[in-house]
Amino acid sequence: MTLLTEKRTLLTVITEAAIERTLLRDLEQLGVRGYTVSDARGRGSRGVRDAAWGEAANIRIEVICPRAQAQTLLGHIQTRYYTDYAMVAFLQEVEILQPEKF
Repeated sequence: MTLLTEKRTLLTVITEAAIERTLLRDLEQLGVRGYTVSDARGRGSRGVRDAAWGEAANIRIEVICPRAQAQTLLGHIQTRYYTDYAMVAFLQEVEILQPEKF
């Protein structure tokens, strides 16, 4: 069976849950058609982050979109949020089914 896939870019943002609404509003205003948000926990340069406690909770936002849009989103995130919030953001190339969804 041959799969017919197309390439898109996955933008992943791991950040403080406190800015979820604001960040998602920005992404929607920048044309994002869909996203996935999940709780995240781990350890990094700012210490241990536990998803169970609201003040220290982290979220992971994932967006699949065309590369140019992903780069625009990443630039906006870097400019608006990177200085003031615990955040990691990165891009990956992915192969998808149903490209019309993205």
